[in-house]
Parts: sequence; C-alpha cells; structure tokens
Amino acid sequence: MQAKTLYRKLIDTHCVRQLDDQHVLLFCDLHLMNEYTSPQAFAGLDARGAGVLAPGQNVAVVSHIIPTHPASPRVIQDPASALQASNLKRNCDRHDILLFDTNDAMQGIEHVVAPEHGLIRPGMVVICGDSHTTTYGALGALGFGIGTTEVEHVLATQTLVYRVADNMRIHVDGTLPRGSTAKDLVLMILRRISAQGARGHVVEYTGSAIEALSIEARFTLCNMTVEAGARGALIAPDDKAVDYVLAHAPDLQGPVREQALAAWRELYTDEGAIFDVEHYFHAADAAPHVTWGTSPDQVVAITDPIPDPSLNPDPVGRKSAERALGYTGLRPGQSLTGLPIQHVFIGSCTNARIEDLREVANVVRGQHIAPGVRAMVVPGSGAVRDQAEREGIAAQLRDAGFEWRKPGCSMCLAMNDDVLEEGVRCASTTNRNFEGRQGRGAITHLMSPAMAAAAAIAGRIIDIRTLEN
Repeated sequence: MQAKTLYRKLIDTHCVRQLDDQHVLLFCDLHLMNEYTSPQAFAGLDARGAGVLAPGQNVAVVSHIIPTHPASPRVIQDPASALQASNLKRNCDRHDILLFDTNDAMQGIEHVVAPEHGLIRPGMVVICGDSHTTTYGALGALGFGIGTTEVEHVLATQTLVYRVADNMRIHVDGTLPRGSTAKDLVLMILRRISAQGARGHVVEYTGSAIEALSIEARFTLCNMTVEAGARGALIAPDDKAVDYVLAHAPDLQGPVREQALAAWRELYTDEGAIFDVEHYFHAADAAPHVTWGTSPDQVVAITDPIPDPSLNPDPVGRKSAERALGYTGLRPGQSLTGLPIQHVFIGSCTNARIEDLREVANVVRGQHIAPGVRAMVVPGSGAVRDQAEREGIAAQLRDAGFEWRKPGCSMCLAMNDDVLEEGVRCASTTNRNFEGRQGRGAITHLMSPAMAAAAAIAGRIIDIRTLEN
C-alpha cells in the first residue's frame, strides 16, 4: 500500500468522485458562513428554487460588520451592514441553519466560535467564505476558504469541486526562546519562505516545537499559514488535540466516542510518504518579530534593522518593498525598536483567545498605557469574554487603560466602525498589514499579543524581553 500524507488521507476519505487528474468532488463535513460572503449564495439558491441539502452541517456567524462597543443590546447602525445581518438571519431562519446572531451571548469570530463549541473535530473537511479557515488544521481538520459561487454550490449539495493541492512539510524542532510565541514563529517562517512560498500547497507542520505548542498557539500558527499562499495547514492530532475536542464536544459519548477516537488515531502521515516541498526551522531562531511593511512577510526580528530594498535581487520584491516603505514612512536600516505608536489593537481570529488575553494581562499587570495611546482589546467570542471577566483579566485591562470591547472581527479589517484614521500607527495582533487594512492611510505593525501590550505601556514598539516582568 502506498504511503500517504495526512492531507492525502483527508482528501481520499472525503472524495465523492474523481473528476479528472487534478479535481475531485469533495464532501464537506461543516460549512461556516458569515454575513458578507453568503447573501449572493442564498439569492442564487432562491433564483433556482433550490434549498439547503444539509442544514445541520451549516453554521452562520455575524462577525465582520458587528459593532464592538460595550453598549447592550448591540445595534448595527450602518444601513448596509444592518441589511447584511438581517438577510443572514432571514436566510438561516428560512433554511433552519444555526446562527450566532448579533446579540447571541456566544456570538464571536467564526474561527474562534466553531472550535470552542466542539464543531471542529479531527479528520473533518471544513470550509468557509473566509481565507483564515486554515485555522482548524490545529485540530487535524482540513479547513480552507471558498468563494461566493462555491458557497452556493455547498449549500445546495454539501460538496465542492476541489483542485487537489501539493504537499508541503514544515518541520520545526527545538524550543521557543523567552518572549517568543507561535505568532513570532509564523512571522519568522513567512519572512523566510515569503508570501508566495506555500502557494498551491497544503502545509503539514511537524517537529518537537510544534508538539510543544498549546492548541490555541497552534490555531495562531495554522491561521496565518494562509499568508504564505497556502491552501491549507495541518497538524496531526495528538493527545492535546483529542483532549481539547473532547472537552468542547460533550455530545461525543459511548460508542460514537470510541469510534471517533479509533478514527482519529489513523490521522497521521505514513512513514515514507513523499512531500513535494520540505522546509526545516529551529524554534530558537524565532525571536519576537514585527512587520515593517504592507505584507505579513515584510517582517524582521525586533533586534534587526529594516532591510534595504536595493539589495533585493527580485525586481518585483524590490518594488514592493520600496512601495511599502513609502506607505509606512520608514527607511532601510532603521530599527523598529523605539518607534512611536498611537494605537494598539488586540483581537482577531489570530490572537483573541483566552491564552492571548492572559499573555496581555501578564504584561500590563500593575501598569498603565502610555499617554496619547488608545488601546483596544476585542475578545474572540462571548465565551472568551466571559472567561476573561471571571478570571479578573477584564478588570485588570480596564485598570491599565485598555478599552474592553464586545467580540467581533473589529479592527482586523475595519468593516465596522472600528477604523483607524489616516497616518495612525498601530501595534496589532491581527493577520494582515495591507495598505488601508485597518483604515485608509493607517499603518499596521503585526506582532504578538505580549509585544502589542508592551507597546501600549511604552507608547512605542519595544522588545518584550527588556521588560522586568
């Protein structure tokens, strides 16, 4: 029997039909929807007089356009956004689809909500009209983003015409150094392989450093792998992953539980399986990292200077770097250490889970944000928010001067009223630093939650390792 990668096993077990040498009709265990990629799909179904084949395998969340002000109940003031939310509710009610609506206590970012409710399990294929669906690879599930026309097809058939990707393995050994996190690790990897380095591939992470990561840290790693152009990210489920799922999926009991555990034990890459591309990294090299440009791979270790674009042998990369420096107002050779910031945003599907907020609380304990800095913390879900309040984290953040908001995507992509003004420089825990991503003319520096918290206290970007605590 031919040795198979974990990715190939997942494709084979979900293949309804082989369409040609490159394409399969893929069965999808779970389809997640949000308010901005689903309206056209439902309209297409209505126009054809079609229904939703498997409502119970579809879940919707209002997350991108929702306000995060602490006021209750939440009211979406923007008419276009309010229409998106009301249309989603109408469509979900009509087709009997579970919806985490605007004022649902458990509402939040789809990629935070789904795992914490036990909806994501090893071996699944999970799709969503959002590119960061790769997050679920942390639990050994194949997750990836799809387009609006594909959303319609999935709603009607629970299948997807899928082009099979190539296999890539990224092996990371060793131990992350003091002050570094999974966010720093993935930023280092992006710096090394580039924003196109995994294009057309599904990445499987292996190695002792990956095994040592918590599940929430693995979510961060898999979430940002799409920034290298990857079509998916996977980590073979181990005891940590199984324990996480069982803790969040109380319905798994009796014979069903035993069947699931037996199936999950087979989710690994066979010895001798061939990968198309392999990379090797040492976790010890992952110092705290900060982006300097307008792409997640335009990043340096906090102790390194901004690179000189003129030394880049690739003309496209050189031009991109020059444009990025023009946008961010920085120069080659400049250090990011000491760079003043005016805003701090801690949130997003990358870094808004309880472990992230605990890191922030550890940094700000007994301190206050710097004068002239506005700092926001937006938890990833209602459950995360409630837990942070029970643990005293919320009170600690408020005492330190942070705004404690309600859950949602918020300033990750500024589709609601959380928008930065032109020229404002922001230390952000999000996944993308594109031009205008957080507001027209705003400047985003990606970093870990701990680094962002330290920047809020100092009023400038600093090396977290220099703090006494």
